[in-house]
Order: sequence, then C-alpha cells, then structure tokens
Amino acid sequence: MATDTYALAPLPQQTVAAWHDFVATSDPGVLRPLLAENVVFRSPAVQSPIPGREATLLVLTTVTTIFENFRYHRTFVAGSHDVGLEFSANIGKWQLKGIDLIKFNESGEMVEFEVMIRPLKALQVLAEEMGNRIGPQLLRMKEMAASR
Repeated sequence: MATDTYALAPLPQQTVAAWHDFVATSDPGVLRPLLAENVVFRSPAVQSPIPGREATLLVLTTVTTIFENFRYHRTFVAGSHDVGLEFSANIGKWQLKGIDLIKFNESGEMVEFEVMIRPLKALQVLAEEMGNRIGPQLLRMKEMAASR
C-alpha cells in the first residue's frame, strides 16, 4: 500500500511560524502581512464566510483576547499549501478543542482560514462573546464587502 507524504512549502512554513508568533503576542502588526487581501474566514458560529483582510484581522485579534490557556497540540499537513492546527483553550469555565484549517497562496499568505470548535456550548459562549465585542462592526464590514 502506497502512502502519501506531504511537506508544507517553504513560504507557508514561514507563515505558520509567524502565525505562532502572533498567537503568542496578539500583535496585529505580526498578523496583517500573513493575510492575503482577499482572505476568507469561516467560523462555525456564522453561516456565511467573512471576507477580506480587515474583517479577518478583527476576528482573529479579538478571539486571542477571549481564549484563555490557548495551546496548539498537533499540526497536520495536507499538500504543500494546506495545514491543520489542533488547539485547546478555555473560555471561562468552558474547555474547548478545535482545529484551524489554513490554505496558503503561492506567496505564503493565508487565503482561507476555517475554524472548527467543540463542544457546542463552548462555541455558543465564544459566539456570544464575539458578538458582544465586534458583532455590529463585523456586520458592517461584511455588508461593505458584499456591495463591492
């Protein structure tokens, strides 16, 4: 039986390393250059994708202020431009597990960032907290992107 092995391309590898720097510092200046202008963020808490660098930057910088005890555990590589990062965190009394699925362009920028989180109750608490902090602002950004 043949097995496929994958290696992440060098530029996405650099982006993943810089992503870990962002997670450690929550510095938007570290995150901004990692995101393609047309990046799409997908959240399990909203039905439609969140388009664009500014909206994705807002979501990711906000979530780092909500998660407590955030840790990555494993990295999964699926081709030269796709990675999955398994994580755990707390939101108050709720423990959660999740995975970030990230797709990169040839320049190593993130073009798709999808998050999956369990259990449902932790996701609901996260969604409520995100809505309280950035809901109206994020809605305006999505409306502006849709009107272009």
